[in-house]
Amino acid sequence: MDLITLGRAILVIAVVLMVAGVLMIGLGKLGMGRLPGDISYHQGNVKIYFPIASSILISIILSVLFSLILWFAGRGR
Repeated sequence: MDLITLGRAILVIAVVLMVAGVLMIGLGKLGMGRLPGDISYHQGNVKIYFPIASSILISIILSVLFSLILWFAGRGR
């Protein structure tokens, strides 16, 4: 692998991480992670958090998004 290809790969990874970070900040401000089905347990210094409802919601949204992308990509053929 030459340095140009490696440099491009690093830039793509950096952009993907930046977009993911912006999405996490935005979703956090919208209340994601504090949905009624999310389980949190606090006792003393121990905090355990299971984001069950948030995970299901994100899975549904990503499934619909990827299905739409594949559907539009298939129409162009």
